[in-house]
Amino acid sequence: MTESKENIFLFIPNLIGYARIILALISFYFMPFNYIVAVSCYVISALLDAVDGHAARHYNQSTKFGAMLDQLTDRCGTTGLLITLSNFYPKYMFFFQISVTIDIACHWLYLHSQQLRGRSSHKFQDVTDNKIMALYYQKGPLLFMCMTNEAFYASLYLLYFAEGPMIAGLGLFRMVALATGPFAVLKAIISLIHAYVASLNIAGIDALERQKIEKSQ
Repeated sequence: MTESKENIFLFIPNLIGYARIILALISFYFMPFNYIVAVSCYVISALLDAVDGHAARHYNQSTKFGAMLDQLTDRCGTTGLLITLSNFYPKYMFFFQISVTIDIACHWLYLHSQQLRGRSSHKFQDVTDNKIMALYYQKGPLLFMCMTNEAFYASLYLLYFAEGPMIAGLGLFRMVALATGPFAVLKAIISLIHAYVASLNIAGIDALERQKIEKSQ
């Protein structure tokens, strides 16, 4: 009796991930000139980020490849939008550059540190030991922070083309940008906390491995 070999690449959450990539690429193409198509594809891609997580848990198809795919799609999607914003608002290019740098560097470092968790028995510091981070990682706050962060950058993008429906003398897109801006800044600060904890963890692994080398010599 032969055992059937699972094809990780065809797991349902990973298929959703591929769809997210296609939607992001379509969004990138239309960003300079068609904000309706661009935002529609971008938002759908972002919403599917929640769907693939549910699918992974429902079908018991959580994989390291899927986690990497999900993170890379998130980071690349945000980066593509921020590159566009840098062209639309060159005066604020430095702000967008810093945003991209924090987003990519901190998430990569934290994810990589988690992948190294099993390399040694040394105790990792967990960000959830912090009360603020523990609250952040609850389902509701985490979803809210991600949504407001995306809403901030998406509203800045839309503002380049239109103000949106007027409410009390203020355009909807501008209202969304003003309301979500502080949360985008807060999310960047939280990302820096991730990077700080990840740096301590990776340095701890380095120290432990160096001790083992010294003892073996």
